[in-house]
Amino acid sequence: MRIGIDVGGTNTDAVLMDGDRVLAAVKAATTADVTSGIVTALDGLQSQHPFPPDGVRAVMIGTTHFINALVEARGLAPTAALRLGLPATASLPPMVDWPQRLVTAIKGRPYLAHGGHEFDGRPISPLDEDELRRHAADMAAHGVRSVAISSVFSPVNTEFEQRAAEVLAEELGPDVPVSLSHEIGRVGLLERENATIINAALRELAAQIVDGLAASIAGHGIAAPLYLSQNDGTLMDVEFSRRYPVATFASGPTNSMRGAAVLSGLGTCAVVDVGGTTTDVGVLTGGFPREATVEVSVAGVRTNFRMPDVLSIGLGGGSRVRGSGTDVTVGPDSVGYRLTEQALVFGGDVLTATDIAVAAGRVAIGDPSRASRL
Repeated sequence: MRIGIDVGGTNTDAVLMDGDRVLAAVKAATTADVTSGIVTALDGLQSQHPFPPDGVRAVMIGTTHFINALVEARGLAPTAALRLGLPATASLPPMVDWPQRLVTAIKGRPYLAHGGHEFDGRPISPLDEDELRRHAADMAAHGVRSVAISSVFSPVNTEFEQRAAEVLAEELGPDVPVSLSHEIGRVGLLERENATIINAALRELAAQIVDGLAASIAGHGIAAPLYLSQNDGTLMDVEFSRRYPVATFASGPTNSMRGAAVLSGLGTCAVVDVGGTTTDVGVLTGGFPREATVEVSVAGVRTNFRMPDVLSIGLGGGSRVRGSGTDVTVGPDSVGYRLTEQALVFGGDVLTATDIAVAAGRVAIGDPSRASRL
C-alpha cells in the first residue's frame, strides 16, 4: 500500500492506495502548522479503511506551501545575494528587477565580489577571500540567515561558488544555509541568480515544513520512506527537498495535471487547476507536463530553473477581494485554510472570491444569504 497526500493552502487531501486501487480518500482543512492537518487526514484514512502502518510501502506528499509563501511574501528568511563577477556585471546588481515587496519580505541584501568566469572557463578575476570575509561580517551584522551565491558562468566552472561557500561557512557558521546557483539554474546569470535567491529565502521554511511532514508520518507509526513531488512530476527524498525547496514549486499543478491525464485518459491536453490561493494552467504532452524552454516568471521574478510550462495566477477560492466600484483588487493574498472561518458565506467578515462566486450563483456553498448584498 501507498499513501498520497496533497497539502494545499486550503485543503489537505489524502488517499490510501493498493496498487492502482483507491482504498480510502479524505479531505481535511489545512492547518497553520501543516502537521495536524496531515494527522487528521491520516486518521481519516485509518477510520475509513483500517490498515497496519507497517503495510505502507511509501508516503508521497505534494505541497504548494513554498510557492504560496513566495506569492504571498511570507515566512521568508532574511537573505543575502552574493554575486562573483567584478569588475563585470556591476551595472545590474542582484535583485535589480524584483518587485519591491519581495525584496522587503526577504530583507534582501545584495553583495558584489570579484570572481566569475568567461564562457570558455577562463577566470574574469581571481577570487578575493578577504573581500568575501568582509561581506560575511556585514551579513552577520544585518541578521542574514540564508545566502545565495551566484558566479558568472558557474555552470561552466563551479570552483569559485564552491570556494566562496566554504569561506562563508567559516565566517557565518554551519547554521546559515548556502545555496549555489550552478546546482539550481541554467546558464543565464540574472535568472539563475534569481532562482537561487528564492531557494535561499525558502530554506528555513523548507526545514520546518519537511520536519513537520516527517513527524506527522512517524507519529502514525509509519516507517516507510517519505517523498515530495517535484516540478517535473517525479519524486525526491526529504533531504533533497530541504536543500532545494524551489524543486517543489510546481508540484501542486504538476500532480493535478498528471492526475487529470490518468483520469481522463488524455495524454496531451490543457489542464486548469483552481486552488485556494492560485489558479494554475498547464499543458500535458504524453502524460507529463511540458517543460518550459524559456525563463519562467515566479511571483514577478524571472527564473530559469527546471519548471513545467505553467501559468500561475494569484487567484483562488480564498483570494481576498478589496475595494469597490471600478477600483477592485483580487488577491494575491488568500485566507487559505481559514476560508471556512473568515469568508462571508461562512459567517466571517472577509470578502473572498468564493463569496463572489456564491453571490453570482456559480456555486452553492455556505450560507448564500450572507453574500446577497454583493
